[in-house]
Amino acid sequence: MTSPSGSRTLAVLSRWLLGTALVSWRYLWETTPLYRGGECHGDETDLPPRLPPAVVDSRVQRAQDGYGPLFHRLFRVRIADTDVAPDRLITWVCRDFKGFVPSEVVDIHTGELRDHGLDVGDEVLVEMPGPWNGPVKVAHRDVSSLRLVTLRGHMEAGQVHFRAREEDGLLVFEIELWACPGSRLVHLLYSHLRLAKEIQLNMWVRFCLAAAAMSGGRPADGVHISTRWLESPEWTPVRPLSEAGRNPSGGAPAQQTPSADRFGRPGASRDHRRRDST
Repeated sequence: MTSPSGSRTLAVLSRWLLGTALVSWRYLWETTPLYRGGECHGDETDLPPRLPPAVVDSRVQRAQDGYGPLFHRLFRVRIADTDVAPDRLITWVCRDFKGFVPSEVVDIHTGELRDHGLDVGDEVLVEMPGPWNGPVKVAHRDVSSLRLVTLRGHMEAGQVHFRAREEDGLLVFEIELWACPGSRLVHLLYSHLRLAKEIQLNMWVRFCLAAAAMSGGRPADGVHISTRWLESPEWTPVRPLSEAGRNPSGGAPAQQTPSADRFGRPGASRDHRRRDST
């Protein structure tokens, strides 16, 4: 008789083998264009935002706890033909986070959630095969955004920010990440062999496309991806906090949308399912 741990191992292995094959097939044949702006060196504006002190404990894995360079990535999709408001889309993300990720290789586990879904302090386990499990905690939530911070054991060390807004009559959904590899092994796979980096890219592209589908709309011009990076250990742990960046309540700094001169406007380069330097 197979033990419970043996059954789980077989299930994880099966999801890895079959799921990875399916994800790879869909990745190669996905017709939605990707626009990659290319990688470039960053500056102090690419540092991660400060975390609210109330959510920081010994389990939180901040960017400065990782290995190798800090990567600042932005994924953006502009959604047409939808009447869904930005706050409604973020509510759906908070209530049904599992519905936005590629279920072939990813499983989502949360505790008991309230009616409005994820809130500050709630934890989520993004379960992937092998060493890719990703425990995170909600660091901030408001009507138009959700911010998560990684916990010990995550393949990355840093933060991920989901937000939605209206722009030029379109619904814009963005995922912004500030993260270092969580271990030396991940640093090798992410920064040098690029395997983990492509897995991450596939997951967040799929998340953006799911946001468009959930809203009942369509991507107006594909998914836009930009990457900037800072060497370690020269970069400082957090972005300098100016009075202008502080919330009126005195809490964490307000999130800032990357400016055009740093990330570039959509359409800098077009990638129909072929990898480049990003």
